[in-house]
Amino acid sequence: MKHAGAALRDAEIRFALAGGLAIWARGGAVTDHDVDLLVKPEDAERALRVLTEAGMRPERPPEDWLLKAYHEDTLVDLIFSPAGGPVTDELLDRAEEREVMAMRLPVSSMEDVLTTKLLALTEQEPNYASVLEVARTLREQIVWDEVRERTESSPFAKAFFTLIEELGILPEHARA
Repeated sequence: MKHAGAALRDAEIRFALAGGLAIWARGGAVTDHDVDLLVKPEDAERALRVLTEAGMRPERPPEDWLLKAYHEDTLVDLIFSPAGGPVTDELLDRAEEREVMAMRLPVSSMEDVLTTKLLALTEQEPNYASVLEVARTLREQIVWDEVRERTESSPFAKAFFTLIEELGILPEHARA
């Protein structure tokens, strides 16, 4: 994370820490899965080139929404079109500068992280474990009305809201 973040920062490529590390940076569970960085679509190729020049091994996966780089055994995902639409200046503007492992980094908003995770749920991958953990541990940091509005087209998100209401996780003021 530090190596990739410093390389992108020094190349003046806008990015935001996302996924599990963004959750951890805000007090959620520890993750050792990978490093998710959001970049705008028009910056993705250049970002991969910068990481390659910084000593990382590039990979072009078959998915058309991300590029990958490896720093030793650690995977760095450069995500430019997550579930919910492409990364924009507006999305990057919502990221908050936070200290993460002694380094200042832009960290995605909890609303963006949760929205992306909810919109990524499908019939093939209907696993609610990670979104339930986020909801339970960081519920006070989430603007629930915003997440509900941004995910209203997803039947999986609707089921999630029903579930967290029934479990008593959703704060009273955020209930429909």
